[in-house]
Amino acid sequence: MTETELRERLEAFIGVSAGGAARVEAVRPLAGGASLESLAVDVTISGGPEAGRHALVLRMDQASRMNPEALDRAGEFALLRAADEAGVLAPRPRWLEPAGAVLGRPFLLMERIEGETIGARIVRRPELAAARAALPRQMAHQLARIHAIDPTGLSFLPRPRNGMTPAAHAMAQTRALIDRLHIASPALEFGLRWLAMHEPPPAPPVVVHGDFRVGNLMVGPEGLRAVLDWEFAHLGDPHEDLAWPTVRDWRFGNDALPVGGVGELEPYLAAYEAASGRRVNRAAVRFWEILGNLRWAATCRSQAQRHLSGADPSVELASLGRRAAEMELEFLTLIEHANEQKAP
Repeated sequence: MTETELRERLEAFIGVSAGGAARVEAVRPLAGGASLESLAVDVTISGGPEAGRHALVLRMDQASRMNPEALDRAGEFALLRAADEAGVLAPRPRWLEPAGAVLGRPFLLMERIEGETIGARIVRRPELAAARAALPRQMAHQLARIHAIDPTGLSFLPRPRNGMTPAAHAMAQTRALIDRLHIASPALEFGLRWLAMHEPPPAPPVVVHGDFRVGNLMVGPEGLRAVLDWEFAHLGDPHEDLAWPTVRDWRFGNDALPVGGVGELEPYLAAYEAASGRRVNRAAVRFWEILGNLRWAATCRSQAQRHLSGADPSVELASLGRRAAEMELEFLTLIEHANEQKAP
């Protein structure tokens, strides 16, 4: 599809949805994001209740799916609405096309919030120093709000099957991915076995963002502006969200600060406890950190396969494959430390 065709189809769709004549002024791809295609769309609407200029983001399915349990665009749209109503810093959803009749694939349009999302820039750029100081507390407060979202009416959210705990379900998903890709990795096999033997008691289930980390946050000089990329949301254990930003890759090389390369762990957890009223199980956070690194190691291989199969040719996806070894080293090191701490 040419850019002219894309603009014309979007103008027709937005015009009908907004109740006025729409003119698309600009369309450009947005950096980052391997699971969905994202475009910045600037549109002017003449007439009707939505008259004016609108800065939007279009999120559209890619040809292949990274996670079979990922939300479709209709589910993401409904969840964004629930998050907005719960006071979460999330983009406001505007219009949904769930059938793929307009652009060939389902998409949603949401408001565009300006700022920085590239993790390597967030953890290093001098002009974001004040943001880095504020981010751990802000992240904790937003997680508290996300975990307080009422799941009533969100029955489409994935949840553990057959009476499984959230951790057991996550491990089963990882096992299925490893088997599907025919991965032969002693490190992954050892890690899954260790995790199965050290699973902590689950916390009461909440709405979990599922990919809450630096890189999926819109950041300005003052700090956190919006939580993005909700397609992996589900019902699960809040410790999963708390631990995910501590996975090695989400520190973007700034490993001295374990929370996303911007903060220390204990103040972050204490801020979450104060905002949520929940007690955090530190052992559960470490467990989910180990599991997070292991899941990302398997997912890196899966991302590379999307490129190798020809479904989604991408240098970015191909480059992710090499990170699997780094993640394996990370979770094996964490397991070694956990075993040393338990040794008499």
